[in-house]
Amino acid sequence: MKLAIGSDHAGFKLKSELVGWLKTSAGGKNVVRDAGTDSEESCDYPDFAAAVAKDVARKRVSKGILLCGTGIGMAIAANKVRGIRAAVVWNPAVAALAAEHNEANIICIPARYTSFKAAQKIIRAFLSTPFGGGRHARRVREITALDKCS
Repeated sequence: MKLAIGSDHAGFKLKSELVGWLKTSAGGKNVVRDAGTDSEESCDYPDFAAAVAKDVARKRVSKGILLCGTGIGMAIAANKVRGIRAAVVWNPAVAALAAEHNEANIICIPARYTSFKAAQKIIRAFLSTPFGGGRHARRVREITALDKCS
C-alpha cells in the first residue's frame, strides 16, 4: 500500500517511529512517503497537512496519516483540500468506524496523547477496515457534494 505521513513538531517523534514500522509491516510491501517535518523545531502544521492531503487527493498514495498535538489542527487543514475526508481518531474502534462509515482517507492522530503501540493499533484498524457502502455511501456522496459549496 502507498501511504503518506506527516506531522508537526509535536508529532515528529511518534511519526519517526511509525515511518520505520510502516515500511517493515505488511512484509515490507508498504511504500511510505514522509512529508515531514524533519525535527522537533516549531513549525506550521498546515504545511504538512496540505502535503499529505494533496498526495491523497491526487491519488499518489492510497491513504494518509497525520500527527499533531491533538490531531484537530491537522484535520481542519487537511479537510480544506477537495476530496479529503480526514478524521481525528484516538483508538482502533474510532479509526475503524472512520474507514467503514465515513470512507476517511486520512486519519489524524493526537500525538501528545497516543503511545507508539496505541498508534500501531489505530493504524492497523484504519488500513484493514473497508468502506461499508450501503447507507454510508449516500452520506459520503452528500459530504462530497459539499466540496462544491463556497
